[in-house]
Amino acid sequence: MNGHLLMSVKEQRRKALFDLVVEKQLSLKTAAERLGVSYRQARRSYRRYRREGDAGLVHRGRGRCSSRAKETALRQGVLEEYRARYSGFGPTFAAEKLAEQGYKVSHDTLRRWLIEDGQWEKRRKRAQHRSWRERKAHFGELVQMDGSPHRWFGPDHPAACLMNMVDDARGVTLAAMSQEEGTADAMRLLWRWVEDYGVPQALYTDRKNVYITEREPTLEEQLADVAPLTAFGKACQTLGIAIITAHSPQAKGRVERNHGVYQDRLVKELALQGITTIEGANAVLSNGFVDGLNARFARPAASETDFHRPVPKGLNLAEVFCWEQERVVQNDWTIRHANRRYQIEKTSRPLPRPKDKVVVRTRLDGSLAVIYDGKPLEYRILPVEALQTPRKVQTLPAGKAVQAGQPKRRNQSPWRQGSIMMTADTGKKVACAKGGTRRSKQGRE
Repeated sequence: MNGHLLMSVKEQRRKALFDLVVEKQLSLKTAAERLGVSYRQARRSYRRYRREGDAGLVHRGRGRCSSRAKETALRQGVLEEYRARYSGFGPTFAAEKLAEQGYKVSHDTLRRWLIEDGQWEKRRKRAQHRSWRERKAHFGELVQMDGSPHRWFGPDHPAACLMNMVDDARGVTLAAMSQEEGTADAMRLLWRWVEDYGVPQALYTDRKNVYITEREPTLEEQLADVAPLTAFGKACQTLGIAIITAHSPQAKGRVERNHGVYQDRLVKELALQGITTIEGANAVLSNGFVDGLNARFARPAASETDFHRPVPKGLNLAEVFCWEQERVVQNDWTIRHANRRYQIEKTSRPLPRPKDKVVVRTRLDGSLAVIYDGKPLEYRILPVEALQTPRKVQTLPAGKAVQAGQPKRRNQSPWRQGSIMMTADTGKKVACAKGGTRRSKQGRE
């Protein structure tokens, strides 16, 4: 046979044993045992070797294209589309986006093509020590909640915060974009979760002051033997949700890893659609993006029992997710709140008395409610001028006017200024102290 013949180590070993069989130094049965193949397989290979020589031992598929290989035109089209639109995308996410355009290729094949084309590099992940914790068995038993500050709209735009909730048992996620990780944003996201799935049993959060507070309890809280709570904590207490705090990001690793999914996929999705606003990002999240993640990455819980509870009957969530502050009713049945005055109407039932305390609730939509004895009161907002307390005007007798810069006259009473008296025996002047007179010895006699 002309030219060079490339043989593997396995094929070279087979040739060496068959040469011994040809020289009558080894039986074919013994050669089959050493090769680890059946006697029939060894006999077929030996016949092909005697007929074709060394080339008969080389694998027939070597140098040929696989029958399942993709067409060259498809490969070129995929690589060009990736280079034009999805540069920097991971092979898995890029394969999903390419499938939407009609390029059906697996992520493993795409990864191999990209590596061969020099558009992707193998990334070795360093192993990090983790203490394994088993997932919760029930949906709604524990939901992890956290915010992810990131430049979601690209390096040329300011950072925003993605509020994210992930169920520990199933991995179901719910997210919303906001300016920062604030109380109102956390309340809105939990409200949506309660409407979609029900009231979870517990929340797993970090120790931000949105969720817990480290302030000292007030006197009223000490007398009532209650712990200080944030506005978010009060809402969770009303719904019966326990807040469990984590002392490290690794402790709530499920939501932290889910942040990485959003930072990889959502950033690219927003860039593809040219969205650079928080409102636009929330539209993308609510119009199928989050549902797509749940359909792809969520998993069944170990138990079919759902630990979510329905909202208690008669409980209005708008009255739960709010801020509450106490105010004292003045003698004219007004209260002050946020630099405004509010007049409690006489028709309110029950009508509080002056010096009673009422609760002012500020809802997420900005509206107010004044609560007394668990019932809302009727009120109206007074004009801004009502905030100014009228000053007392000093009245002067007719014909007298206060000159500018003139100091006030001090009381000229002898009681405040003291008096001067003369003794009867010597006629000397004696100064008397304030508040009394001095009398001589003769005078006392």
